[in-house]
Amino acid sequence: MSGTSPGLVTDRLIAWHREFAAGGVGTTTLAYCAVSAAGRTYPHQIWMRPEALPGLRRFTDAIHADGAHAAIQLGHAGWFAPPKVTGVPPLGPSRQFSPHAQAFSRAMTDADFDALTAQFADAARLAVEAGFDALEVHLGHGYLLSQFLSPWNNRRTDAWGGTIEGRARFPRRVCRAVREAAGGRAAVWAKLNMDDGFRGGLVVEDAIAVARMLEADGSVDALQLTGGHTTRTPLYLMRGASPLAEMARHQRGSVRRWMMALFGRLVVRRYPFEEAFFLPLARRVRTAVGLPCMLLGGVTRRATMEAAIDEGFAFVAVGRALIRRPDLVARMADGTLDASPCVPCNRCVVTMEQGGVRCVMRDGTT
Repeated sequence: MSGTSPGLVTDRLIAWHREFAAGGVGTTTLAYCAVSAAGRTYPHQIWMRPEALPGLRRFTDAIHADGAHAAIQLGHAGWFAPPKVTGVPPLGPSRQFSPHAQAFSRAMTDADFDALTAQFADAARLAVEAGFDALEVHLGHGYLLSQFLSPWNNRRTDAWGGTIEGRARFPRRVCRAVREAAGGRAAVWAKLNMDDGFRGGLVVEDAIAVARMLEADGSVDALQLTGGHTTRTPLYLMRGASPLAEMARHQRGSVRRWMMALFGRLVVRRYPFEEAFFLPLARRVRTAVGLPCMLLGGVTRRATMEAAIDEGFAFVAVGRALIRRPDLVARMADGTLDASPCVPCNRCVVTMEQGGVRCVMRDGTT
């Protein structure tokens, strides 16, 4: 959510995050920030280069002034980065057609591995220079590093594929490079998929193996545990309503609108909402490693947050509940709220195509 600027921080973006900081959160995360122009999914997305530094510094200064820490999510879209946005063919573990990008990805070469690793490291150095307190490396949701972990995307038979050890090789390399680039000046955590949510994708047993590798590498301070694959199971991460009509209406381009209208019910599977729906999977990962773990996924109630901390989770990550009520943490602290009024209708997701994420309940459009 960076307005209409060419991949730079805007005043509107800062104001949006300041609501959360002033509302009592410990940390707010600036997401999604691509490590290169070729890693974007939208033209306006922030991508990390020196030109972005002044805006990133204004962001961290504002968040710190409101009493919160500032984190930044670093990622690369890989296989589903659209050439219409990036100007170049997408990269991926293997050659594979991407419906989102409307193009075949190019299987990465040794030169690509070196270049991408350097881009993640450069992005980390820039983020630290900008004053971010924590760096989140995106190993989830079907983005590039998640694509390497997923056997559905990673069809390689060389050292970068095959077993989970091979599929984890590049994500581990990136995490080590980010850790080294951070130089101890910022915390580093991985946003790790536990399950892609479909047959043939990443499963929790492999995620546990990856978590143990990252712990042995000493490359991350914590794990944020998530799931779902943006191009295969987009609402596995969200749960709740499937606003297909709105999703079709707001697609970019007539072909994508037509495809979503005709085939949306087949592509966008519905998942019923449950409070803390990732808890069973996250519990398995947390008990398998000594790293601090963050619980996310349908956390809307104070009782849920307290129970998660009591059983050993170090942090709780909240998304839609805060979009609906940015002052949720402060209101829970003073006893005026026990839960977010988020429904969840998931129409906030649809608004990404129309100027940035917002709660349609809150802004009076429903």
